[in-house]
Amino acid sequence: MRTPLTAIPLALLLALPAVAATSAPPLNTKDKATLSDSVLVLNDLAKAPDKGIPQDLLSKAECILIFPSVDKGAFIIGGKSGHGVASCRQPDGKMGPLAYYTIGGASIGFQIGGQTADVVMLIMNDKGIQYLLDDKFTFGAEGTATAGPVGRTASAATDAQMHAQILTWSRSQGLFVGAALDGSVVKPDKDANMRLYKKATTGKEILVDSKVGYPAPAMPLVDSIRLNMPVAAAQAKAEKS
Repeated sequence: MRTPLTAIPLALLLALPAVAATSAPPLNTKDKATLSDSVLVLNDLAKAPDKGIPQDLLSKAECILIFPSVDKGAFIIGGKSGHGVASCRQPDGKMGPLAYYTIGGASIGFQIGGQTADVVMLIMNDKGIQYLLDDKFTFGAEGTATAGPVGRTASAATDAQMHAQILTWSRSQGLFVGAALDGSVVKPDKDANMRLYKKATTGKEILVDSKVGYPAPAMPLVDSIRLNMPVAAAQAKAEKS
């Protein structure tokens, strides 16, 4: 039995959506490592209440960025030297979906005492969020960032720290310290976000509008962020009771 010639193009057209849906590449090794290493950074942060990031600042932060294992040498030669993720608080108080970011620059502006360091940033207000949603921003130029205080609470923080748009810390050899990141450039990693969500998207759609959902590979880190951000943790506990 012969197949009509007109049926062949029609069959190909019907198959196109299925092909397009599976064309986005999967998460690569670096993408997966960024997610899993960020969970470890947050877990360690929770275990160091006296030398970690103050809990009351975590409860007030609008967004958190985690860059695990930022390479010191790469800042000297330039390029994308660190890969991390961000999450922002939603109107209901819970932390939302993840967006991949990169950090790099001519100099890092702080001593990390080794080849790599973990970098954590808290976005404290709407102006800081706007920097995060730009194509890129540079600390010390567009973005006003201040080295964050260390301890159980922020009671010893200076006025500048309490009114900063972005607070930053680094961790090397297990200790969190306030970090100045002047000259460092932060920008969305559009390719990694494409791999995570299987479509082109923007920082606003992910972090503010929450239009992308929660892919399974992201959930361990989403759960860890919600657990370690006090306001979100309290709400999650209330929902279960």
